[in-house]
Order: sequence, then structure tokens, then C-alpha cells
Amino acid sequence: MSTPSSEYMILFRSTDWDKDLSPDEMQNIMAKTMAWFDELAAQGKLKAAQPLHDEGKIIAGRKTRTVADGPFAESKETIGGYLLVRVDTLDEAVEIAKGWPLLDVGATVEVRPVAESCPSFERRGVTLAQVSP
Repeated sequence: MSTPSSEYMILFRSTDWDKDLSPDEMQNIMAKTMAWFDELAAQGKLKAAQPLHDEGKIIAGRKTRTVADGPFAESKETIGGYLLVRVDTLDEAVEIAKGWPLLDVGATVEVRPVAESCPSFERRGVTLAQVSP
């Protein structure tokens, strides 16, 4: 599944991870987080990273579209941001994710390889050229 210089998305999952932190603890964890980002950037592994706002919308429905407040209100942990890294293997991406300082305060991460094409289309034998206008 991995090739040299593969891209992996690290999804930061948490809800209210900061609610029990003192101002000093908050300052400490944010300093560690920024140092972590800076180190990844200096190593040339960081491709992109962004936090996400707490609010959003969920759109669903086969024939009639419904819109609900989100993100994923039924989830215990919402995605609070992402990190896109360029590394050689999934194991290397996992090692990077293990260093995320917010793990120490109860947040979790999910590491996923970025696909070059849609896996569902591939299973059906559909190529991008077949669906492009």
C-alpha cells in the first residue's frame, strides 16, 4: 500500500480535550505541539496541516438530501484538525502520529494513507478517465 514518498493523513480526534487543563498546562501543551509541527516541517515531512472549527454540517440522503448540524454529532470524538505528511511508509506515519503531544491529554489520532484514486471506483473497474467530463 505504500510507495516511496507516500502521503498519509493524520486526523486529530478529540472533544473538549482542554476542559480540565490549567492555563499553564495549556501553554505547555501548545508549546510542545508547535515544536512538534516545526520539527516535522524542518524534516521536510509536513505537507499541510489545519485545525477545524467545532461547527459544521452533515449532508446525507440518497434521493432527498438532509442537512444536520455537525460535525458528526453522534460521535464521541470529532475531527479537530489534520496533518498531511509525506513519508515512505505507514509505519513511519504512525511513529509521527505517536509524537502528537495532545495524546497526553486524552485526544486520539487516526492515520490513513491517501489514495491516488478512489478505492470504490477501483473495485468496480472504473477509471477517472471514464467519469471525467
